[in-house]
Amino acid sequence: MERLVDLLKSSKNTVFLSGAGISTLSGIPDFRGSNGIYKKFDANRIFDIDCFYNDPAYFYTHARDFIYNLDSKEPNIIHKTLAFLEKEGYIQALITQNIDLLHQKAGSVNVIEVHGSPSIHKCLSCDLKYSYDDVREILKDEEVPYCSECGGLIKPDITFFGEMLDQDAFTRAMDASAKADLFVVIGSSLVVHPAATLPMLALKGGGKLVIVNNMETPLDGHAYLRYDDLGEVFEYLSDHFRER
Repeated sequence: MERLVDLLKSSKNTVFLSGAGISTLSGIPDFRGSNGIYKKFDANRIFDIDCFYNDPAYFYTHARDFIYNLDSKEPNIIHKTLAFLEKEGYIQALITQNIDLLHQKAGSVNVIEVHGSPSIHKCLSCDLKYSYDDVREILKDEEVPYCSECGGLIKPDITFFGEMLDQDAFTRAMDASAKADLFVVIGSSLVVHPAATLPMLALKGGGKLVIVNNMETPLDGHAYLRYDDLGEVFEYLSDHFRER
């Protein structure tokens, strides 16, 4: 881990890519882990856009337990250490596949949410915007949120399977990745595309790849450093950089 510290200190342009694995320490299940969301729910339905249109109740019923209870979740040592490292100038960009808002809650500023965010919801009929808190309040009494103006279905501004990624966000993510001389993947299995292609942009640009994940990834063979235990790595980084 001293080698990772040395890389962070010597790098001029460090980019992190975070996946759902970093939030398990905050009590939020990941997707493909042994106790992941996809072990409990049908992965082909819960984030499929056609299924959402046909049966929005399926999404909203199950999402109550991992999206619409985020007010009770707090950033963990990983989120806090990343925010501190950014503040101290060690991180230039933080790309996340997560939709739990914990990076921002911890204080990270330059966060690129490539899969969107539940902070904003929109009516699919009239485009009226609703905040996360607005929708969470509606869901206390209703199974599915509908627009107060036109009665249209309300959808979170997250990217479902079958939808295009936000092109502005993904372009910023690609630009940051291509310029990185150090690219650190944390808590991602790197199987969801196109986000999983971002580390390759860093490698093609001559950057070093570091992977911290408790499951194998397709890019393990390209990693300059490879660790399994997120908690152990970030305890070490937190201790070293004196952030508690």
